[in-house]
Amino acid sequence: MATTATQTAEKAQAAEEHEHHPSHLEHHFVSSEQQFDSAKMGMWLFLITEILLFSGMFVAYTVYRAWHPEVFATASATLNWKLGGINTLVLLASSLTVALSIHYAQKENRKMLVTNLLVTLALAGVFLVIKYFEYTAKFEHGVFPGEAFAPHGHHYEHMAGMPYAAQFFSIYFVMTGIHGVHVVIGMIVIGWMATRAMRGHFSAEWYTPVELTGLYWHLVDIIWIFLFPLLYLI
Repeated sequence: MATTATQTAEKAQAAEEHEHHPSHLEHHFVSSEQQFDSAKMGMWLFLITEILLFSGMFVAYTVYRAWHPEVFATASATLNWKLGGINTLVLLASSLTVALSIHYAQKENRKMLVTNLLVTLALAGVFLVIKYFEYTAKFEHGVFPGEAFAPHGHHYEHMAGMPYAAQFFSIYFVMTGIHGVHVVIGMIVIGWMATRAMRGHFSAEWYTPVELTGLYWHLVDIIWIFLFPLLYLI
């Protein structure tokens, strides 16, 4: 009888705990706060690896520019700084909207949360469209990375016999290309967040995925803020 009573009490306790257990809380965490802190720490560790990735490319650019300053300055002058500047403003605006999406998630304002996520998604799309036009303008004039570099046309022909100009554009395409891949990944995740927000998956108690997405997107923006002056202005 004592054993039966104990089992009944344990079942009742388990049922009560399950009733008060948040649906978003994984079983190996004792609280939502612990789960949030763990997720945020994991995201920061991931972002550090991303910083290391781009740091290597920044170092490569710095070294080659130090070796061939005049060539890199000449090649940089052929880039369209106006389009690069517009893209900078676009990403800065997207940083604002993704921050607002986190704010509205905390306030449980689903409409504004979804709106700001979709605006962020649209701004990311604008960024990629502008990069598409930048890339195609170069490809049409034979400006390719590596051995395929064969510039022609009024704006690029002066680099045809210029040594190491191909290195500049190889670095340019690698750095902006990898950054573009990160933008695409961000768009996929933001779209997923918007879909989940429409379904009411987030609340003031749990908006961790939205905040982690915001952290990732801010890093994407910050990297471009370094790329723009380094490649287009200096």
